[in-house]
Amino acid sequence: MDFFEKLGDIISTKGKQVADKAKDTAEILNLKSQIATCEEVMKMNYVEIGKLFYEQYGEDGDAPFEKQRNAIKNARNGISELQAKIDRLKGL
Repeated sequence: MDFFEKLGDIISTKGKQVADKAKDTAEILNLKSQIATCEEVMKMNYVEIGKLFYEQYGEDGDAPFEKQRNAIKNARNGISELQAKIDRLKGL
């Protein structure tokens, strides 16, 4: 084999390796995107479970969730106060 044939083989081999690596990288990115989607679905459902639980049992005196219930009540009160300020500024 002469020099140019060897060079052509090396370029061909390296090109295939680069293409395979690019394909693997694209597949990894796709899989990571799918994982992120699954995690978002889980997060939304955890939030929904918590919301439904709070709506059903929020006023019960269950000690493990007292801190969270109080935080929700305080946040709701804060939202009401802030919305009232916005309404006053708008002249409503």
